[in-house]
Amino acid sequence: MTNEQINMIKTAAKDCGCRCDENILLSGFTTFGIGGKCPLMIEVNGEESLKTLLPMMNDIPFYVIGKGSNLLISDRDIDMIFLHMGRDISSISLNGDHLTCGAGASLSLAGTFAKNNSLTGLEFAYGIPGNIGGAVYMNAGAYGGEMKDIVQSVRAVDYLGNAHEFSAEELDFGYRHSKFCGGGYIITEATLKLAHGDMDEISAKMAELTAKRKEKQPLEYRSAGSTFKRPQGTFAALLIEQCGLKGYSCGAAQVSEKHSGFVINKGGASFDDVMSVISHVKETVYAKTGIMLECEPEIIE
Repeated sequence: MTNEQINMIKTAAKDCGCRCDENILLSGFTTFGIGGKCPLMIEVNGEESLKTLLPMMNDIPFYVIGKGSNLLISDRDIDMIFLHMGRDISSISLNGDHLTCGAGASLSLAGTFAKNNSLTGLEFAYGIPGNIGGAVYMNAGAYGGEMKDIVQSVRAVDYLGNAHEFSAEELDFGYRHSKFCGGGYIITEATLKLAHGDMDEISAKMAELTAKRKEKQPLEYRSAGSTFKRPQGTFAALLIEQCGLKGYSCGAAQVSEKHSGFVINKGGASFDDVMSVISHVKETVYAKTGIMLECEPEIIE
């Protein structure tokens, strides 16, 4: 990627009213706290800016980032433009029992908004450290709920700059999968179909799930959440523990002693530390069980 390309996109983004940062450390944009510099970070402010920018980027590498909670980025410099779906595209509005959220709205904020309006259905997502766009993209789920259960429709812009609206039936939802995983679109907004409920009961459920997370997950350390997808018929954490890998470490990266499905950053872990732990876990589990674990976070090198 050339300086001319970077400057062209930066100028166009600013003309669209987007904030831009150059040579920014990506470690501050991931829950793992790991990541090198990128030449340009654009704060996306809406559908119209994407309709302008994406057709200009057909030969320019880019990546869409939200909360960075399902992401592991190399600590070397990354020659990509990052499109950040953050607070500039995070509006939330209510129409009856439908919640319409910008892609940058956090799941916890959306859950609180729903609770304050006595709407139930989003409790499972409260505490997941992601945003609406990322949650729809990967069909995030926890404690028996998934985004596919509540998504009514999604707006997205394709890489040619055309806006689309998809119904839930068109989104090919599966385990940690949606239509958008195949690329070609950037999610800008999702409408969620919730149900009227009792505010006190909703609050109690959210508090219960928050307590469970604190009890069972290593929230005191940085991580990307569950490191491995659930294999068919069993659980990654169970296999890892059975293989004697709980607590296994390389540098400052470790298989959590609290929940072996998490690889954590104990402070100052490098990308290579984390990848070494992941590789060792995958190789050991496969050698002992014949099951090849699949990483849940996306990896950018």
